[in-house]
Amino acid sequence: MGLFDKIKAGLKKTRDVFSGRIDDLVESYTELDDDFYEELTDILVMADIGMETTQLAVDTLRKKCVAEKIGNPEKAKEELKHILADIMKADPMPLDSPMVLIIVGVNGVGKTTTIGKLSARFKLVGRKVLICAADTFRAAAAEQLTVWAQRADVPIIKHQEGADPAAVVFDSISAAKARGSDVIIVDTAGRLHNKANLMNELAKIDRVISRELPDASRETLLVLDATTGQNAVHQAEEFNKAAHLTGIILTKLDGTAKGGIVIAVQRELGVPVKYVGLGEGPDDLAPFDAEGFVDALLN
Repeated sequence: MGLFDKIKAGLKKTRDVFSGRIDDLVESYTELDDDFYEELTDILVMADIGMETTQLAVDTLRKKCVAEKIGNPEKAKEELKHILADIMKADPMPLDSPMVLIIVGVNGVGKTTTIGKLSARFKLVGRKVLICAADTFRAAAAEQLTVWAQRADVPIIKHQEGADPAAVVFDSISAAKARGSDVIIVDTAGRLHNKANLMNELAKIDRVISRELPDASRETLLVLDATTGQNAVHQAEEFNKAAHLTGIILTKLDGTAKGGIVIAVQRELGVPVKYVGLGEGPDDLAPFDAEGFVDALLN
């Protein structure tokens, strides 16, 4: 299955609702009037695109249709696709070497699974990956991560529960240098309920990386559960205050009918979605592509 087909299959629940309603709207109108735009606004909001982003998209569409004398609803639908894709466009994540990925997110969003899938993806393109189990706060976190490390056939560095996360990062960097690893994926504790602890922990980790790998490319990626809808946006806002996010990984997109959250989270936070989770398999983590996403959503 190609990437487009995988995205289309993963978005089935959203597409069945969203695309069907858009098609019904287009077929119900012969011209673009206030009622058309009002109904379009309702459809976008119900897909969890968010009120602010919906208003931007609809206003942009209305102005473009007036300026270019577009009166055909079917043509307006095509213009909407371009507008939504432009809202979401972002540069792809670079594949620099060495590279450190710091993964953050609350428990239950699929963080451990995502790290395993990321490891497999990087290994597939010839990168030497090492996993750093720096979530020493949650019982069994390292053991669960070890299972995924074994599945991906990549090494993992871990300490006992309660150890200093920054110390685990230091040992992981030392091990990566010794083994010639060029990608280090760091798991962290998802203590959003105590942002002070989270900020202090991430600051210590940052200092270790800056000292031991000063030339490394660095990404701080937040894992979000798409099925939580607008709550995912609120989580992202809070984590962004604590962690200065560079990207988002949106998991469980195949399990929701409100996949428009992808658009909302990028527009409202200004943080790009880098990967989307479209299933449970090890290869069901796909690099995010805005145009492919919109095509899969509206075709």
